[in-house]
Amino acid sequence: MTKRETILQLLENRIMIIDGAMGTMIQRHKLEEADYRGTEFKDWHLDLKGNNDLLCLTQPQIIEGIHKQYLDAGADIIETNTFNAQSVSLADYEMQQLADRINRAAVKAARAAVDQYKAGHPGAEKFVAGAIGPMNKTLSLSPDVNNPGYRAITFDEVAAAYYEQIRALDESGADILLVETIFDTLNAKAAVYAIEKYFRDTQKEKLPVMISGTITDASGRTLSGQTLEAFYTSMMHANPVSIGLNCALGAEQMRPHIEELAQLADCYVSAYPNAGLPNAMGEYDETPEETAKIVGSFAANGWVNLVGGCCGTTPDHIAAIAGVMKSQAPRRLAETA
Repeated sequence: MTKRETILQLLENRIMIIDGAMGTMIQRHKLEEADYRGTEFKDWHLDLKGNNDLLCLTQPQIIEGIHKQYLDAGADIIETNTFNAQSVSLADYEMQQLADRINRAAVKAARAAVDQYKAGHPGAEKFVAGAIGPMNKTLSLSPDVNNPGYRAITFDEVAAAYYEQIRALDESGADILLVETIFDTLNAKAAVYAIEKYFRDTQKEKLPVMISGTITDASGRTLSGQTLEAFYTSMMHANPVSIGLNCALGAEQMRPHIEELAQLADCYVSAYPNAGLPNAMGEYDETPEETAKIVGSFAANGWVNLVGGCCGTTPDHIAAIAGVMKSQAPRRLAETA
């Protein structure tokens, strides 16, 4: 049975749990510049604090420990710490040459956490999702308000950066490729193009693909201006296992969009919202019980197949969500119109 077939079989029978925020958990460690640098990069010419993906190389035990906490909380799918781990985003730190290494180290940390969990829970089904973030340059929007036709990057450059990331994630043992937090669908299409090209070039079994977009405000549109239906239509050529929404909104604000997506989608639907909206200090106050209750209502309405958390969520949030889901049935594909 292929990885895709295994996951589809699980999704047919129950709601699967995705992990919560990586950045929120890293912040709990109160790391300083020296922690990010480690030994190898102690003399790096730029500040590195905040380069969370680099911690896969300099503090892998912290990343592995966070993965373990989410597995213990009930997560079925843990995401690699690779949200910005492609050459375009890493160029902010002039570390683009480390993209391959960081992705491989990230999968290694996640895989080690899964292997340790399985050793204590024989027969458990746990998966490593290679997290492919939206990138810090956009193909649909100009960074220059005085020149709306200008683009800071080309489609081929975006696709090449994603191709390198995808290769490293696959070769190092990821089970799933998760194209997430999509605010510009054209960037996501470049990621999908890179996925298709990589597996065509290598003639390897294609990993299951999951897609998750971001509705940025009450307009119900992505940052690049697409409605949810347009986003869905634009991405379905990827034949994803699931399509869904994450980030930007808390679960309550995400509710109408998940309901709409559940009616649109002929594949499985995912939702992993933030822990509410950020307060004046940029922190998230929604309790695990509050988040779980709202996400639980998504399940009770028959809208979702995969749920978890994004910014501000912790293992406590995931444990609460997982607890609620035990009594909920997954959304049925046959229910879509």
